[in-house]
Amino acid sequence: PEQGWALLHLLLVATFTQAEEQVCTQRGDPENPQLVKNGDIMLGGLFSFHTNWRERENTYMEKPLPLQCTSLNFREFQLAQAMLFAIEEINNSSDLLPGVSLGYKIYDTCGSIARSVRVALSLVNSNEMVASPAEKCTRPAQVQAIMGETSSSPCTAIATVMGPFHIPLISHFATCACLSDKIKYPSFLRTIPSDYYQSRALAHLVKHFGWTWVGAVRSNEDYGNNGMATFIETAQHLGICVEYSVSFFRTDPSDKIQKIIDIIKASTSKVIVTFLSHMDLDVLLHELSGHNLTGYQWVGTEAWIFDSQTAEGDINHILDGAIGLSIPQAYVTGLREFMLDVRPLNSSNADLFTEFWEALFSCKFRLSKSTEILRECTGEEDINGVENSFTDMSLMPIFNNVYKGVYAVAHALHNILGCNKTCDENKQLDPFTILQHLKTINFKTKEGDEVYFNENGDPTATYEIINWQPGENGMVDFVTVGLYDASLPADKKLNLTNNALIWTQNSMEVPVSVCSETCPPGTRKVLQKGKPVCCHDCVKCAEGEISNTTDSVTCVRCPLETWSNEARDACVKKEAVFLSYGEIMGALLTAASLFGTCLTAIVTVIFFRYRKTPLVRANNSELSFLLLFSLTLCFLCSLTFIGEPSEWSCMLRHTAFGITFVLCLSCVLGKTIVVLMAFKATLPGRNMMKWFGPTQQRLSVLTFTVVQVLICILWLTISPPFPFRNFKEIKDKVILECSLGSAVGFWSVLGYIGLLAALCFTLAFLARKLPDNFNEAKFITFSMLIFCAVWITFIPAYVSSPGKLSVAVEIFAILASTFGLLFCIFIPKCYVMLLKPEKNTKKNMMGK
Repeated sequence: PEQGWALLHLLLVATFTQAEEQVCTQRGDPENPQLVKNGDIMLGGLFSFHTNWRERENTYMEKPLPLQCTSLNFREFQLAQAMLFAIEEINNSSDLLPGVSLGYKIYDTCGSIARSVRVALSLVNSNEMVASPAEKCTRPAQVQAIMGETSSSPCTAIATVMGPFHIPLISHFATCACLSDKIKYPSFLRTIPSDYYQSRALAHLVKHFGWTWVGAVRSNEDYGNNGMATFIETAQHLGICVEYSVSFFRTDPSDKIQKIIDIIKASTSKVIVTFLSHMDLDVLLHELSGHNLTGYQWVGTEAWIFDSQTAEGDINHILDGAIGLSIPQAYVTGLREFMLDVRPLNSSNADLFTEFWEALFSCKFRLSKSTEILRECTGEEDINGVENSFTDMSLMPIFNNVYKGVYAVAHALHNILGCNKTCDENKQLDPFTILQHLKTINFKTKEGDEVYFNENGDPTATYEIINWQPGENGMVDFVTVGLYDASLPADKKLNLTNNALIWTQNSMEVPVSVCSETCPPGTRKVLQKGKPVCCHDCVKCAEGEISNTTDSVTCVRCPLETWSNEARDACVKKEAVFLSYGEIMGALLTAASLFGTCLTAIVTVIFFRYRKTPLVRANNSELSFLLLFSLTLCFLCSLTFIGEPSEWSCMLRHTAFGITFVLCLSCVLGKTIVVLMAFKATLPGRNMMKWFGPTQQRLSVLTFTVVQVLICILWLTISPPFPFRNFKEIKDKVILECSLGSAVGFWSVLGYIGLLAALCFTLAFLARKLPDNFNEAKFITFSMLIFCAVWITFIPAYVSSPGKLSVAVEIFAILASTFGLLFCIFIPKCYVMLLKPEKNTKKNMMGK
């Protein structure tokens, strides 16, 4: 970089000097300042008194004529007046630079970057065509500092040229963040914050109101391009998407601006973020006036958001409800009165003053036939009788920036000259020393504003948030609704203090500008293919998953013991499922169990009542009563399967079932053996009953039952059943069931029961041909057939039934087999005892 600056320096010196006989000849025509006043120390000023110029076609055959400037700009006159006011105030002060007068040379740049560089070089050099041979070609600059320019692009060009000479350039309104680069622009300073902060503040403001889908329009210059680039970068980090970003310059042809209007019309975003100069915005508004483009929320920068001239030009109310950032309000005592006293301007440039006076009062000093509609100027017009952009003081914060810039130079000079009551007038001044002192100054103006520059030559960044609200007589009120302070922590930088905001079309509701609606809790975002990240679809979370925040990217699976609710925004505890007494199935099975118990009790009473009859005595009454007791236990053990499983109920239900059924089958087996022995005992020479008398019958029942008890004890000792929460069977419910513990133990219990049932069935089948009147064997055979059928079908049904249905299947098998035994063995006998007593005789029993 240092070699580059040296080369530039060399080229500039070579361009404006000629080293023949130590005579320096100026190239080109001299540039005379529009406003000038001599002083001990001279300051330069660059302002665009005109905003445009008349285009000419260059033939390249002759020297181009000077620019013919057009479109007088009252705002720049105000800025120049602010500079003159500060110089006048300093010259009249006895505390600051006593005995030293400040002078000025102010040029009109006409809004042209090329002219800005040209007149800046004129401020550095004198307007002498030929320097005297005795003088060196290199000499001190004519001005010690330059105030201006208003826009960023001219400032970048001027600062590039002035940088190698270290001449301070202090801008009051050039906000481009690029100008903070002290390598490229070492001598540039400013009294307005950098767009580095404003762009980020705008992005946070847009995010605050939930606008995630916006359009962007910018000036095609350094101010707009750099500012918008920083805004878009920050916006993307904040989750804001820019639907379109277009640029133009006020001198562009109308068809290019028409394309921008077409893009805005075709867009779906309702918020337009602008980085436009007020001049570019005026051109855009003029083009928009022919289109119905109301209803858009405009977000602006300090360039136009508090500009009353822009508000007056918005005759179609396109910008109604606009919101944006501005530099804080300010007031400079005496500035308004000084500014409105324009007659001193006449002493510098009569032609410029005449043009200014005619534009200010809408009159002409010399009327022609084409200007009959205008009145003739008298020169005695009273400025207090007009209202226009020159008399409007809404731009006082910018005027204050000019004021602070002049005072910054004065304080630096004051320190360099060692001023106390007097200043050292013999001290040689050079721009580099002034620049170094400018970087370290820190003072307060008479209004209490603190002035200093950071390492980048920028002031501290503080913005007011301005909202356009309807005022009286159709005027716009610039209402301060908040503050943005870049020096505060991130969560406290943006502070909205006024909630009474007015939005586009004077609405009280915050506009909505999103590509896709916010995804509510219970859904997740799915990006739309080929579109920005702000465009998405909302997909409901799958079962068992939730999202409890808006715009969730993913759904979170619920913990094992919980399940998603219907809205998918919370995990709720899974419903516990078990066969309870309160549900219909449980109630029916309970009723069937109690009915069987009662029926067994009735049969027992009947048998007890007729215990001495031949029918009861012939069927081994002791085994019959023991069988009835075991059937009662079988009916009651089914109740242990109903209700919430516990550690004890799980161990009880299977063991009780296994032991009671073995007891029951042992009794049936005993009765079957008794029938067979009784039949065999009737044969000559046989005495079989002595081998299977009452004692042997009791021992057989006890033995068979003890075997099952031992199996159950081993099962409970090694791996007993236990309560188990089954989360896999039904996804949204938890099944409370009893785990078998040891499957071997369970199937051993069932296998032993099956073995006894098969043995009973076989023996009963062998005894099926006993005499007809002695029908015990037939009934036992039929009951065993039912018993085996029930339990054979039970196995596949039990294995395939989910959850509590498997418990119901087991209860049903217990009740069905028990009812089968009860009905097949005891009901026929009860029928005979109660309804056919004539058959309940020994003779009938011994028939055939």
